[in-house]
Amino acid sequence: MASSKIDHLTIFASKENFEPLIEWYKKALSPLGYKEIMRFPGIVGLGAEVPDFWIAQKDTHAPAGFHYAFTAPDRAAVDAFHKAAIDAGGTCNGKPGLRTEYHENYYGAFVLDLVGNNVELVTHHPEPTKV
Repeated sequence: MASSKIDHLTIFASKENFEPLIEWYKKALSPLGYKEIMRFPGIVGLGAEVPDFWIAQKDTHAPAGFHYAFTAPDRAAVDAFHKAAIDAGGTCNGKPGLRTEYHENYYGAFVLDLVGNNVELVTHHPEPTKV
């Protein structure tokens, strides 16, 4: 199965949610090695190697309700994301597990962030066989 490539994406946060949301994503995405890489006034870039996930401050109320998925290297990372995201204050929107309605190896977890976006971490790889 070919993987789609996302160069970067940006979500928006109101002034009062800007810094808390940055901290939440840094914790929730730490299992992927994400950290703050770049910061400019009103916008922060997070990533593992390059800033591919941006959070921008809006003066007005920012719309919520987006869904986006990050690719995990394995099921353990999906499990770690779910725990880290919940521990950081997110709301469970789907525990880690197989979603065979998508395909037989679709293993994902869903968490609502601090402003209501539905964040998913997914792997498409089968569980490694134990020797």
